[in-house]
Amino acid sequence: VHQSGHNSGVIHSGIYYTPGSLKARLCVRGATLAYEYCEKKGIPYKRCGKLIVAVEQEEIPRLKSLYERGLKNNVRDLSIVDAKGIREREPYCRGIMALDSPYTGIVDWRMVALRYGKDFEEAGGAVVTEFEVSDIAMVKESPAGNPEGMKYPIAIRDKKGNEVQCRYVLTCGGLYSDRLSQISGCSPEPRIVPFRGDYLVLKPDKHYLVKGNIYPVPDPRFPFLGVHFTPRMDGSVWLGPNAVLAFKREGYHLYDFNAQDFADALSFRGLQKLIFRNVTYGIGEMYRGVFLGAQIKILQKYIPELSLSDVLRGPTGVRAQALDRDGNLVDDFVFDGGVGDLGSRVLHVRNAPSPAATSSLSIAEMVADEVESRFTL
Repeated sequence: VHQSGHNSGVIHSGIYYTPGSLKARLCVRGATLAYEYCEKKGIPYKRCGKLIVAVEQEEIPRLKSLYERGLKNNVRDLSIVDAKGIREREPYCRGIMALDSPYTGIVDWRMVALRYGKDFEEAGGAVVTEFEVSDIAMVKESPAGNPEGMKYPIAIRDKKGNEVQCRYVLTCGGLYSDRLSQISGCSPEPRIVPFRGDYLVLKPDKHYLVKGNIYPVPDPRFPFLGVHFTPRMDGSVWLGPNAVLAFKREGYHLYDFNAQDFADALSFRGLQKLIFRNVTYGIGEMYRGVFLGAQIKILQKYIPELSLSDVLRGPTGVRAQALDRDGNLVDDFVFDGGVGDLGSRVLHVRNAPSPAATSSLSIAEMVADEVESRFTL
């Protein structure tokens, strides 16, 4: 539950994504399935809504384009509201126009992920932890006297020498999806580069400032979404995150460092190109991560009453960002496998960025169909 246990906890409605893309289709269906699943399993959630707020005139055309995109994606109950409508929904938020998405909600995705694991076990599966995969290979010899031949021809081994044998392999490795692909002899690209996001939290006596999710209008000049206000199921309110290169794939703290992870990231031509194109943005993200006043200044555009004394440093998450060799963020889901005896028995979920938690059940439907087709089950 690494990424899912450290994300913002939002159930996204599917506004941002290119119409017709996997992201758009899987998110819209996934949100519906997520609400249904939570109802069925008794997992608490809140449909608290989201405002995407324009605070500058130049943002209004982009906001209206988002609205049109959301309609094309069949997002439920979208509407555009003016400054008065913003205040009616978020009394302390200021803006000139906003996109209102009442179908957006929040849930504890860690709780959901653990429930998925329990469902899997109840269906007859086994969840094995502390199993760091070091090798995926075909078993060399068939057991003697077995007339059926090799029933479980693939061996998955960990660094401690433990082994699991199976007929087929499906990987959903998140921060390690590219390495799992390489281990199995499949393509090393897209590469995963970890980005850490640091959140601030509102002090409890200031929770009244935020009722639902408050997001900025995305700026296409920059690779990430920008800071936002997110209420949590435990009653807390997170502000952020920023986005800075993590020096370790599971680097949730500022000084976490892993030499291999760091070298792999910096030696990748794609990351070098991304950094070169976004030097100013990257320096700004690092500056705001250190000097909270700079982060607060941005947040005050939306809630002017917010002050530095109202916040504390909060939790962090690590985003498994897939990059291609030209330095482009891989924006959609990527599924692939390989060729030969091993590659033809492996399916990799290579890139499942936000809104992957929201889309998890619809992704599962698609993966199940792909597994059935690819492995002729």
